[in-house]
Amino acid sequence: MIGRLMLALGIVAASVAGCGGNSSAQEASGRVTVGSGGILLDGQRWEPYGFNAYQLATDWNINSGCGAAVDLDRFFAALPRRSLVRFDAFQALATNRVTGELNFAPIDAVFAAAERHDQLLIPVLSPQDGSCDGNRFKERQWYVDGWHEAAAPFTLSFRDWMTAAADRWKDSHALAAWELVGEPETSTCADAACSWSLRDCTADAATVLRAFFDTAGAELRRHDPRTLITAGLAGGGQCGAQGDEYRTVGASPFVDVLQYHDYGADTVALPGDEWNGLGQRLRQAAELGKPLLVGEVGELAGSCESVDARAANIDAKLDGQRAAGAAGALVWSFVPDPRTQACTYDVGYDDPLWSVVARHADRS
Repeated sequence: MIGRLMLALGIVAASVAGCGGNSSAQEASGRVTVGSGGILLDGQRWEPYGFNAYQLATDWNINSGCGAAVDLDRFFAALPRRSLVRFDAFQALATNRVTGELNFAPIDAVFAAAERHDQLLIPVLSPQDGSCDGNRFKERQWYVDGWHEAAAPFTLSFRDWMTAAADRWKDSHALAAWELVGEPETSTCADAACSWSLRDCTADAATVLRAFFDTAGAELRRHDPRTLITAGLAGGGQCGAQGDEYRTVGASPFVDVLQYHDYGADTVALPGDEWNGLGQRLRQAAELGKPLLVGEVGELAGSCESVDARAANIDAKLDGQRAAGAAGALVWSFVPDPRTQACTYDVGYDDPLWSVVARHADRS
């Protein structure tokens, strides 16, 4: 499996002049690949560090937005070169808020800016909870067949949006991996608000989630056979990926990079218990021979803790996770307008976490 991925997966360079690698073998495999349980960039071991920056595609002249608009050149120029950024590339952000027609310009702009500054991207194609993308929680049935069906206010089903995205951006020099759904889970809601405490998890939840990755992943790979696919699993025991089910889902041939999302254990490098903790997820990833990216690592600061204390805690956490075998990490979350008087995960331009990210990126 790994050997096939080394030959077949990765990013198509936007042009020969812009490609980071020069050998014909490297051009055949693309820029980003996986091998020996790790991630490679331009044929060299790469431990990606960077930020989640969900609102990069906000453009109030076109879409309904998701947070404040971002000066894209300022953001990407501030990052260490060849950092990794995970952002929302939802259908809603490619939809004109007045006419309802597709308009790819806001997401095009994110890719173009990342390319100008030699940065790498993970576009998340849809959210589990529906935030900024129709506000509909994805229940178990969506993973069975709902992803084939268009639902208001959108013109495309998820399947069609996924393939349209692949066809449009698969050749970008900035594309590191596709993420189908952010924090997928196959729960069934018991109330209109889909309260987490009232969700039901059926006995076939893992089977349904694995089948989704097998089927949707195969469809995506038909459109883009060279780019990695990362499963945006939170990893903390959510429905469909509890305990050993995480390994079952991660074993899909169309999942190349696993994830874990780290919150609530501010001074602990490997949070969680023996069944659903990060230590267990790293062991499962190693058994599968696949890298694990800490796709979100967040800590509250502002009115509840100083940003300096947060930076020190996350710096130590990333050291521990690297030593334990994590492939890299992305801080949650950059915003251009941090709420400094509130207790939030916001990371603005002046936050000391930028120095933390730079330190870890320089070591990779």
